[in-house]
Amino acid sequence: MDTLTPDMGARIRARLETLAPAQQRVAQLLLDEPDWALRANVEEIAARAEVSAPTIVRTCRALGYSGLREFKLELARELALGTPYLHRAVGIDDSSGETLRKILFGAAAALTDLERQIDLGVLEGALGRLAQARRVDCYGVGTTSNYLATDAQSRFFRLGLNAHVYLDAHMQLMAATTLGAHDAVFVASHVGRMPTLLEAVRVAREQGATVVALTQPGTPLAALADYPLTLTAPDDTTLRVGTEAVIAHLALLEILTVGVGQRRGPLVIAQFKRFRDVLRTRSVDRPNQDNPHED
Repeated sequence: MDTLTPDMGARIRARLETLAPAQQRVAQLLLDEPDWALRANVEEIAARAEVSAPTIVRTCRALGYSGLREFKLELARELALGTPYLHRAVGIDDSSGETLRKILFGAAAALTDLERQIDLGVLEGALGRLAQARRVDCYGVGTTSNYLATDAQSRFFRLGLNAHVYLDAHMQLMAATTLGAHDAVFVASHVGRMPTLLEAVRVAREQGATVVALTQPGTPLAALADYPLTLTAPDDTTLRVGTEAVIAHLALLEILTVGVGQRRGPLVIAQFKRFRDVLRTRSVDRPNQDNPHED
């Protein structure tokens, strides 16, 4: 059975005596069966603790959370940190079904938590600047960051933006020197601390370009960005950027793509139609075509 890390368990136990008797039963149930509580709905938890559904919400608030949803998000992270094996949420002896459920739940929790983390004011500002940019350069550093930067360039290009991607540190510096006040830089780096990347961002800012960054809160990159789109995700057992962080970043990139497209208006719709028509009629891998070279 999964167990809570000492931090979360200690926090709940420290508040047990301050809770009303009914709330104590709820808190003790959460301590004793955290894995079950994570999957159960409010009615199921209330039935097992022999309390009313509103008591569950009051208990979560008494423990320092705004409600059951926020408590479960924290619980999911804590359970994951308690079992650092091949995957931080999966034990070495877990069945295939348990592995499937835990990994998918972790991914879903990362996406659900994204809405809470993103500052809508910062997002709106980033969308507006990207949509109006004369040129958008995309920077990355490292395997995951480079993938996100390359994907972003492809997306912005399809939206009709003059978009480029630079993954080499020297090319980033040189490209940054050619930017101006009407340009933007999109920087993807969850770690947000690579010195060469930060130096390119500083040069871009010196030229007057707007910097939009996907990173964690509190990083040097977040401090440099005009529009820092920051998110946190549970640490991976071995990788600097875990799968759940990648999924959250990809979802945020999709939000940026759609939002910029909305702001660029009918021209984007017309361009997407042209893309679709060309791919349907001219692409070599289009369906329902006779290909003499195909086995």
